[in-house]
Amino acid sequence: MIVAAMNEALNKQVNAELYSAYLYLSMASYFDALNLKGFANWMTVQAREEISHALKFYTYMNERGSRVTMMAIEAPPTEWNSPLDVFEQTLDHERKVTGLINNLVDQASSLKDHATTQMLQWFIAEQVEEESSAEEIVQKLKLIENSKGGLFMLDKELGQRIFVPSNQNE
Repeated sequence: MIVAAMNEALNKQVNAELYSAYLYLSMASYFDALNLKGFANWMTVQAREEISHALKFYTYMNERGSRVTMMAIEAPPTEWNSPLDVFEQTLDHERKVTGLINNLVDQASSLKDHATTQMLQWFIAEQVEEESSAEEIVQKLKLIENSKGGLFMLDKELGQRIFVPSNQNE
């Protein structure tokens, strides 16, 4: 069984992961409205990943005999200034999530909750990948600046991304 303080923190992380999915769907909608279908696809895949992350926490908590309690999900922003603005905010958001995961690791370690500490190692590695991916797109958008051809090519590239579910038991 997970102690109450850790259970509460994990419940908050489930909510944070679902908020992330909600945020990325909002970003996908923004890109769909701009007819940037590749960008929208990238964000939709990202939203699906975040849902899978929430389910990974959910499954873990249930396996440990804890209760998952759903909370209200905050409304995400709906407007941005540009594709670059969206991805800069994506990078900032992923850095925030990294901080949340690091805080969970610190809390689990202080409580000597070794099972939770071990489970969170997957998320630490995942966050390195998440930040790197967003940073790469930010840099590409900065390189192409106002080039419509560059934006078209990047849109085509981002349209190739597919959702690959993670193994829930990794």
